[in-house]
Amino acid sequence: MSEENLAEMIIKCPACGIEGVAKSIMKELDIPHFGKVLETTILCPKCGFRHSDVIALEQNDPAKYVLEINKNNLSIRVVRSQSATVEIPEIGVKVEPGPKSEGYVTNVEGVLTRFEDAVIKALNLFEDAQSQENAKIALEKIRELKKGNGTATLIMLDPFGQSNIVSEKVEISEIPEEELKQLKTGFYDLNE
Repeated sequence: MSEENLAEMIIKCPACGIEGVAKSIMKELDIPHFGKVLETTILCPKCGFRHSDVIALEQNDPAKYVLEINKNNLSIRVVRSQSATVEIPEIGVKVEPGPKSEGYVTNVEGVLTRFEDAVIKALNLFEDAQSQENAKIALEKIRELKKGNGTATLIMLDPFGQSNIVSEKVEISEIPEEELKQLKTGFYDLNE
């Protein structure tokens, strides 16, 4: 990577507020099947704060990606931009973008692990019996999929077309206009 594509700065830590200790690293990458992205990382040696993000620098047509999760495709590459909604309807889990959404590059198993972590957090947050029962059922289904048992549908909807599931087995289609209007983008709308 050339020096023009890499920038490092020492900044005020956004977590502990100490001036001149956190390192901000930004680098531009060209990822196959995805395009140009800006990878950002902030590290603070004083408080241990760490934040990473992948920001797409190119905008494409809105796209819907559908992949059947099974034991043979847990290693398929998944690129999720900060604007994408990811869901597994059979399990009832869905992550929509918000103002603090982060993009990431992982695989199908990594997406399942992210959902697993979120369900574990929900178990600790919600104490009512119905939420606990729903979370335990979802957690068991996610863990079974990670072991290669059963199938489910991974759906990723990206209004800016910056995400990708890198496989010949993925179905890619346009997002219908009505569905597109309902999608969250993770960005604030200053016109509202």
